[in-house]
Amino acid sequence: FLEPVQNAGGCFPPPPGYFERVREICDRHDVLLVSDEVICAFGRLGTMFGAQRFGYTPDIITFAKGVTSGYAPLGGMLVADRLFEPFRHGTEMFAHGYTFGGHPVAAAVALANLDLFEREDLNGHVMRNRDAFRGTLERLLDLPIVGDVRGDGYFYGIELVKDKDTRETFDDDECERLLRGFLDKALYEAGLYCRADDRGDPVVQLAPPLVCDQGHFDEIEQILRSVLTEAWARM
Repeated sequence: FLEPVQNAGGCFPPPPGYFERVREICDRHDVLLVSDEVICAFGRLGTMFGAQRFGYTPDIITFAKGVTSGYAPLGGMLVADRLFEPFRHGTEMFAHGYTFGGHPVAAAVALANLDLFEREDLNGHVMRNRDAFRGTLERLLDLPIVGDVRGDGYFYGIELVKDKDTRETFDDDECERLLRGFLDKALYEAGLYCRADDRGDPVVQLAPPLVCDQGHFDEIEQILRSVLTEAWARM
């Protein structure tokens, strides 16, 4: 199970060749490769699926959230033809069930949402603007509290550090004061809805709407600059 861009650790994109090597190892040992695309699918990286963005073919894709753009709850999975083959004919079945499985309203919302993706070329919009988003966020690297800017598409993490030269991170108590004690509320009140997360490196995670352009990027950068500058002064 792999995310195209690792979420919980702080928006880590794969190094070159990573997924090709994983695919090779899985094939050698007959292990299924599952791409967890709950975060990365449906335009977040500028492609319908993150696996497309990084050029690998999983055996299973799990997805949710973006398939309806969050307007209705829906999750699902896609499987490779070779996995479906035993169920294609005869009476073989995968015995499972969920009360709301195949909900017609959620499915209708997903279909309408995917039509909109094509009609407004949302994937293309992200691909055309992703470098501008990265470049705008990288302006923040001049701040002493910002140790790294990483991610892909419209999904980025701003890593927060105590020492820029050594990349020393904040300890648990400092993270508590910094992230939940100040940043969560301050960013929200400044008009930026995002997530301050310390399940790995302490980061501010950004996943803006897929229609955002340079004007929005500038606003995001300005709010972050102001709030992070105050956060550093408080530490």
